[in-house]
Amino acid sequence: MNSRPDPSALSFRPVDRDTWADFEALFQSPGGPKFCWCMVWRATAEEGRGTSGEVRHGQMRRRVLADGVPVGLVGYLEEKPVEWVSIAPRDTYRRLGGPEAQPGDVVWSLACMFIPRRLRGQGLAHRLIGAAVAYAKAHGATIVEAYPVASDAPSYRFMGFVPAFEKAGFTEVAMAGKRRHVMRLGV
Repeated sequence: MNSRPDPSALSFRPVDRDTWADFEALFQSPGGPKFCWCMVWRATAEEGRGTSGEVRHGQMRRRVLADGVPVGLVGYLEEKPVEWVSIAPRDTYRRLGGPEAQPGDVVWSLACMFIPRRLRGQGLAHRLIGAAVAYAKAHGATIVEAYPVASDAPSYRFMGFVPAFEKAGFTEVAMAGKRRHVMRLGV
């Protein structure tokens, strides 16, 4: 891969049986989120008791391989998995914050993202957000909700930063706790 990737060269695929191995490889790569497997916001009360990376890996594996639950997209550059976005129906997560859905609303949540450190700051997140919005819309979403933080926030950074979502057309509708901004985009 080039040291400076071309964001337009990215392609995106949903995590499913065909892409599971790529998803695993990305999460297990140096700096990858193998401690959480993107289960923090998905875990049921019973699942929340098992917080090791190994347990969470198994929980995510069951969702994808056994249950076929949509969990998100893997971004590819030169056919190598290089980024991840958690995008799925809001009801597949535990409460993230935000207003209740109104009749007719189909809300999907963009709960977290991962781009390896060596690729950050190169515009890939903008393409990732765009791909997540397009995927949600193609699967019936009328609203995409995200939970980013301010750029200087000390935590929840995996949920993205407010300016990136503003650039994508999201508007703030609420706060969830002290740091997470609830932002929405009608699609």
